[in-house]
Amino acid sequence: MEAAAPAAAAAGTTTAAAAFTGEYACVFCGSKEGQTPAFAAAAKGLANVLLQRGLGLVYGGGTVGLMGIVSRTVQDGGGKVFGVIPAALMPREVSGAMLGDTVVVGTMHERKALMAEKAHFFIALPGGFGTFEELFEIITWVQLGIHSKPIGLLNVAGYYDPLVAMLKRAHEEGFIADNWTDLVLVADEPEAMVEKLLAHRPPPGLVDQKSWAGPGRPLSLSES
Repeated sequence: MEAAAPAAAAAGTTTAAAAFTGEYACVFCGSKEGQTPAFAAAAKGLANVLLQRGLGLVYGGGTVGLMGIVSRTVQDGGGKVFGVIPAALMPREVSGAMLGDTVVVGTMHERKALMAEKAHFFIALPGGFGTFEELFEIITWVQLGIHSKPIGLLNVAGYYDPLVAMLKRAHEEGFIADNWTDLVLVADEPEAMVEKLLAHRPPPGLVDQKSWAGPGRPLSLSES
């Protein structure tokens, strides 16, 4: 119970940013807030943990839903915000002024590649199909050896319990390798999630840069 206290406290107010470390967390999350109040609280709590740690935010560029809560909290606290949004989604995902440094791109592929390039690790808050797709693609890129950046599943109020159960079943059936728990880190609270990601070290031999150095490579992750 004591370990959850920092995140719970962070959820209530906006924290002043610590000195920027130069590292960014990429947060995947919904353009809606959902029906459970804990989701919005966790989004704000995660933003405050990023501020406390001097970590910048990379996200999908929207200003509504959980995306808006995370980005606005980081900006209000004086933190770094870097958004990437396709022009076609602006009428749906942007209300009012855009937050932080926002890049408008032409396609979803450009959006995801730029977010992945900028980020040092990834966190998925609750969301819908877009969040699921972003999460699974970035996990697949680790499995394929494109990058070795840590990926976290913030399982707020048990939202991702069915997904974790599905991953366990897929492992039992032989569809997912034994090291899947090194590919997807799971935590219930923002503070614990960020702690796990910062402490994580990928298994040896996970990345094979040479295999992805040719034409058509999805992105260049030189920092991996």
